[in-house]
Amino acid sequence: MWRAFGPYAAALLLTGAPTALAAQNAAALSGSILDAVSGKGITNATVAVTTSGASARTDSLGRFRIDGLRPGIHRFLVSADGYARGALSLAFAAKERMERDLELEPASTPAAGAASGLTAADTSKAQALPTVPVTADPSLGRRFADFERRRATGRGQYRTREELEKANSYTLQDAMRSMRGVRFSCAGGTCRAQMVRAPLGCSPEYIVDERVDNAFGPTIPIRDIVGLEVYSGASDVPGEFAGRNSGCGVIVIWTTAGREPRRK
Repeated sequence: MWRAFGPYAAALLLTGAPTALAAQNAAALSGSILDAVSGKGITNATVAVTTSGASARTDSLGRFRIDGLRPGIHRFLVSADGYARGALSLAFAAKERMERDLELEPASTPAAGAASGLTAADTSKAQALPTVPVTADPSLGRRFADFERRRATGRGQYRTREELEKANSYTLQDAMRSMRGVRFSCAGGTCRAQMVRAPLGCSPEYIVDERVDNAFGPTIPIRDIVGLEVYSGASDVPGEFAGRNSGCGVIVIWTTAGREPRRK
């Protein structure tokens, strides 16, 4: 078991960083790997990026830094001698500099068991712990893998068709009125969404079934929408949607007309 908490500035040697990621939009992760019991830094721990192949080792204080991360979601694996392995997935915006301190739990070893006076025969005396039910949102299907992946990051605001129906939303604008950071500009009987943090007159980008469609997007009938994602500012926008208009917000719409991805 491991935990991630609080910011911590740090730097360290990076090994195996992909040269192609030295672009101006690259993100970075820094922090410390700590012993969950003592709180001390763990020397020579390895932090590996499974999505790019990059890795870093901690210094004598347990500090590390990984540069050259593409915008998007990355999975990190952390290992150190004498500790249980840890894993963590983080989402990065373009040029984001994220800081995390990570804790690793000391691994249980035969030597530790002997020191406590426990033997194999003692396992029958172990207390049985009650089972804990684990629940998760049901999958929306193969087509919505990206929707679910982005929703798992905690960034943005999301609505499924079922949620839209429960809220009695009659239009796309109705569906977004309860969302934070969204306001509406109405003229001539038509209301358009605008993000509170965006400059006046700066309209959000509409992505309809994975394609930019700023003409049809705002007028899509609610009955045709099966999924909705709203990102109210550049700090919320996932890497795949980052661009010149990301500061105005991004509205991602999934419709009944969208196609299932081809099986590989």
